[in-house]
Amino acid sequence: MLRPHFWIKIYLTLVSIMKKMFTKVFSAVLVSATVLAVTAKAQQTVLASATTLNTKSEVKADSTVTTTTTTAKPAAKADPAAWVPVRRLWGYAFGDLYFNQHQDAGNRGAETMYNGVPANRNAFQFRRIYLGYDYDINEKFTATVLLASEPNANTGVNGTTSIQNGDNLVDGKMGFFIKNFNLRYKNIWTGTDIVVGEMSTPGFALNDGGNAPNSLSEATWGNRFIEKTITDFHKNNSYDVGASLQGTFDPNTKNYGYVLMVGNNSTASLLSAANANTGFYKIFYGDLWAKFLDKHLYVDIYGDYAPTAPGTITIGQQNHSMQKIFAAYVDPKFSVGVEAYMQQFKNGVNNTTTKAVEDSRATGLSVWVKGAIIKDKMSFFARRDGYNPDTKYVDADAYTVNTNYGSYNPTVKETFYTGGLDFTPAPKIHFSPNVWFIQYKDQRPVGTTGYVGDGHNLVYRATFYYTFGK
Repeated sequence: MLRPHFWIKIYLTLVSIMKKMFTKVFSAVLVSATVLAVTAKAQQTVLASATTLNTKSEVKADSTVTTTTTTAKPAAKADPAAWVPVRRLWGYAFGDLYFNQHQDAGNRGAETMYNGVPANRNAFQFRRIYLGYDYDINEKFTATVLLASEPNANTGVNGTTSIQNGDNLVDGKMGFFIKNFNLRYKNIWTGTDIVVGEMSTPGFALNDGGNAPNSLSEATWGNRFIEKTITDFHKNNSYDVGASLQGTFDPNTKNYGYVLMVGNNSTASLLSAANANTGFYKIFYGDLWAKFLDKHLYVDIYGDYAPTAPGTITIGQQNHSMQKIFAAYVDPKFSVGVEAYMQQFKNGVNNTTTKAVEDSRATGLSVWVKGAIIKDKMSFFARRDGYNPDTKYVDADAYTVNTNYGSYNPTVKETFYTGGLDFTPAPKIHFSPNVWFIQYKDQRPVGTTGYVGDGHNLVYRATFYYTFGK
């Protein structure tokens, strides 16, 4: 057993060691403090001398007034190229107080807003409500979601479970559906983005942002709240689920670019997975666009191709394709645009006279003008569309339709007119009195079963349109 004096000896040894260490540390701290104090004093002396010299240099020549100027250090300027993330809730809506002055006797034009609306009906109606959200995940990735409600003036119900002619619920209330939900990977290589998900097609409009073009026909027409473009009117896909490359050949000036896209050809419809047209075949979209004359002249060339499942062994393989060109001269004072397209439907109709399966071909031509009356306050617009559903139609023959494309009817030609004024009391708010007119002409001979003479729809409208958040 160790004796007490042994522990006392160890204790005294430890105290001695700690004392020596404390003395060395204290000495080092004292020396450091002295050096810092001397250095600070020297700096104060230098600064005082500089201030004295600066003050003396600003004494006026008469030596009666001495002025000392203290110049504040300028604030650091924000880098204009610095990335700022977007977190944006946005939307828009348009609709009308309309009066349907005349209704076509044959109730034709299933693709139009006023199909089936009785003459002399008047009502307030929304035609579109959008609610969107854009979210920058980081500098490279952006997510977009868009909810849409696009009811028609005439919405029908089959029994209690099925809705026709509009994005409405079974009880007739307006309902939203998912129109866009996509992810954009910006600049996968310089000037080109890739987008995956549900998105707008390059048929006439695209999602905003990134390297997507802003000069396609819908944006250039600029009056979607009045009416769709001609290809949209006749049911070309405005959006689809798929993947897209959206790019520019000259990223610095963005005068030339392209869009390539592959999609399901199902838009937002959730059809059966066993449906051959939504799981075994795809639609391919392509677009080339350019801006000339210091970005006043827009030119856009578009095409798509969609093979579809055979209707029957007799009909054989089917497909449809479109080729389109759009050109516009754009100026704040006056703009004019022309859009022309041709659409082929392979084995699209049965000729019941010759008993043959035949291709059909639709063509359309749209011409519009718009211009300023009072800068930023009032403008005018006018447009005419001509549509022939089948340039191969023989009026002595009879046909049945094989294609399920849109509301295709090869027997009726259409001519559409609209015109009006656009009042803008504040940015992003529009009020527009306008006329909406469409004429129908049956291609079949008079006396043919089902023949309907020339007819038309005439609608007077007071249209409103506003946007927010974007």
